[in-house]
Amino acid sequence: MSLRDRKRARTRQTLVDAATELFERNGYDETTIADIAAAADIGTRTFFGYFASKEELLFPESDARVQAAIEAITSRGPDDGPAEVLLRALHKVGDDNDDLAGRLAALRLRLIRTVPVVRGRSLQIQLDAQREIAGHLAAAFPERLDEVSAAALTGAFVGAVTGALQVLLDDPERLGDPAAVQAAVRRATDVALTPWLRASAHAAEPRPPHGTA
Repeated sequence: MSLRDRKRARTRQTLVDAATELFERNGYDETTIADIAAAADIGTRTFFGYFASKEELLFPESDARVQAAIEAITSRGPDDGPAEVLLRALHKVGDDNDDLAGRLAALRLRLIRTVPVVRGRSLQIQLDAQREIAGHLAAAFPERLDEVSAAALTGAFVGAVTGALQVLLDDPERLGDPAAVQAAVRRATDVALTPWLRASAHAAEPRPPHGTA
């Protein structure tokens, strides 16, 4: 990263940290963009060079997760199936950051439950991500997936992650432990994708020559 990019990344993270602190202390609705900008020591106009809205601060890594899935699809091996590449993307994101665990994750899940505008933004991000990932999957595996099955697979994958996190929200100690979150999410996705993983294993099995038992 260039010096300029590093400075932007630091300012972006400062905004996320400031918003997290203010949302927790004062409440989401009571916190303004001007409050967040002031806490991060930047101007309100500068804020919009980093985030389009207040709720965007709660989803700073959403693009990174989608990009990880696309990269996993693009760099797939010859024996990889669609479920395997999604699981690889999940593991990569989990290894690179703790966006699914910790303070911001817990705050985000609470606000999704209680603040309609945050819930709406979450659903929009989820739908956009599913549509983009499913499109790449269908294009990468045309002999195994059509648009409907690609959408179903992606929906099962995303739904498993979301479901695991919602369960952990009722157990703050585990939600604050990145290792526990990753273990729960991986268990949920393994359960959800088992039929697809079995199908991939079956497709990879060598078939006997025609005419033999």
